Amino acid sequence: EWLQPYCDKTLEKLPSQGIKDIDIICPAFSADCLETLEEIAGENHEIFMEAGGERYQYIPCLNDRPDHVAALAELVKRNLQGWPEAEANPTVVQDREAELAESRRLALELGGQ
Repeated sequence: EWLQPYCDKTLEKLPSQGIKDIDIICPAFSADCLETLEEIAGENHEIFMEAGGERYQYIPCLNDRPDHVAALAELVKRNLQGWPEAEANPTVVQDREAELAESRRLALELGGQ
């Protein structure tokens, strides 16, 4: 059994309590899934509106926005510190540093600052 009160039952009651305009978000999800889209954005929208709601705005998850992906990657890196599997291969790091140095040199050569 899921945690209560259930979303659909709550949304069905809100219009009779004078709440007819809502924005809804699923903070436990970092990306929309079929369940959130089907139930929260679809079925629950219908329930709320049929119960007398006037405006139902589903706020999508952050999904694959670049800033969200970067934040998740940073959390992973921070929490993997000290794990042998997370240690970068020194050769790969050196190669990448050399590529960046060459890229900077070329940019400066072309007038970059």
